[in-house]
Amino acid sequence: MTSNPLNPSNGDDTPKDPLTEMLQNLMGGKGMENFDPSELAKAAGLPDDPNLLAQMFSQVQAMMSAPSEGPVNWTLAHDNARRVAAGSSDPSVSAQQSREVDEALRLAELWLDPVTDLPATGLIGKAWSRAEWVEATLGTWKRLTEPVANSIANALSSAMTEQMPEEMKSMMGGASSMLQNMGGAIFGMQLGQAIGALSKDVVSSTDIGVPLADLEMALLPANVAAFGEGLSLPENDIRLFLAVREAAHARLFVQVPWLRGHLLGAIEAYARGIHIDTSRIEELARDLDPSNPEGIQEALSQGVFMPQRTPAQEQALEKLETALALVEGWVDELTAAATEKVLPSAGALRETVRRRRATGGPAEHAFASLVGLELRPRRLRDAATLWATLKDERGIEGRDAIWHHPDLLPTAEDLDDPKGFSSRRKLAEASDSEVDDALQKLLSGGFDDASAEDGGAADTKDAGDKDDDDGTGQPKG
Repeated sequence: MTSNPLNPSNGDDTPKDPLTEMLQNLMGGKGMENFDPSELAKAAGLPDDPNLLAQMFSQVQAMMSAPSEGPVNWTLAHDNARRVAAGSSDPSVSAQQSREVDEALRLAELWLDPVTDLPATGLIGKAWSRAEWVEATLGTWKRLTEPVANSIANALSSAMTEQMPEEMKSMMGGASSMLQNMGGAIFGMQLGQAIGALSKDVVSSTDIGVPLADLEMALLPANVAAFGEGLSLPENDIRLFLAVREAAHARLFVQVPWLRGHLLGAIEAYARGIHIDTSRIEELARDLDPSNPEGIQEALSQGVFMPQRTPAQEQALEKLETALALVEGWVDELTAAATEKVLPSAGALRETVRRRRATGGPAEHAFASLVGLELRPRRLRDAATLWATLKDERGIEGRDAIWHHPDLLPTAEDLDDPKGFSSRRKLAEASDSEVDDALQKLLSGGFDDASAEDGGAADTKDAGDKDDDDGTGQPKG
């Protein structure tokens, strides 16, 4: 008799419950004689449907066997991201697609040369599948999400351990390591799912405005095709427009070396300030409906553990949003300048991208809810207006010189009033110049000389006053 893979045989044609088999593997086959697996499933908030349990079995086994380097199981995050990315269809990039992407990015570099002072990167353009995007970016995702991910994983693990029935705790026995890693495993799977979903939306390596893959320039042909659906525009025009955006991002991040660290640092600073609402986690663990095993995952995806932002968080968020807007505004302005005379559909594509970046897609919203971090340039249009104003006032070279140092970057106030940026900057530069002059005078001893001269004049005056004094306090004569 052939065994059902979803309900395996124990050798005597009696189907074996997959959860029973899992626990026997965990505990060496001991302590299972008088135990009803369905009761444990209910206590753990798991479904008692054997088919659903079988589907969860492989993931639970992975939790148990995969070593975790910290509170979050990044192996599960990686595997789940790859699985979701390939969930519908993720064919390998064909030779023709690679050639089309390479040609588009080469042409994009040529179109950008006249509209920016930053030189070309020399990077080789690549065509990626969704899985390749996951592999290229997961390291940066880990860096950006680790602070809040660790907090959530630790809180989940503690809450589940405290709320677990005593009889279940005793049965787990030697599997205590699973309890310690369960929170990190749950969050790892959720994070992987969010990243995998994003891999279906992004059209390039820098599509969300952040350099997730260092020193790379790539398009995702499958997603570029999906982006163009319903636009009624030539496929080649869409590919070229998106290639110009990708090449502009790459040129900025490569030729302004400090910018990547500045942007990622702003994201990390914001993420470190996120505090997890542990009371909500404890409440969820206490009130979890056994018939709804997706409760924790659903709560995570809705961001129910994120408390309201503190004033410090609001400041960090403003800094982050300003930085994202400046990058996206610059790219938006350059792309428009590079394509307006060569792509008839450039105007329509620019507006489509602007709306897409301003609102974000479902996958981006899910990621934001999960880690409390939104990567949308809310002020893209304001930033584009600012860069256009600077080009009119200072020319291309003067505009791009703003990227020479982080201290030169415009602020949120400058986005509010783009036309007043230059006058404010002149005042600031004049103030700095006065400080520099005073400091140079101090270092050269100029202030000492002035004090000596003032002191000498005072001594002379005092001596003169004494000569005029006849000892009675009145002048002589």
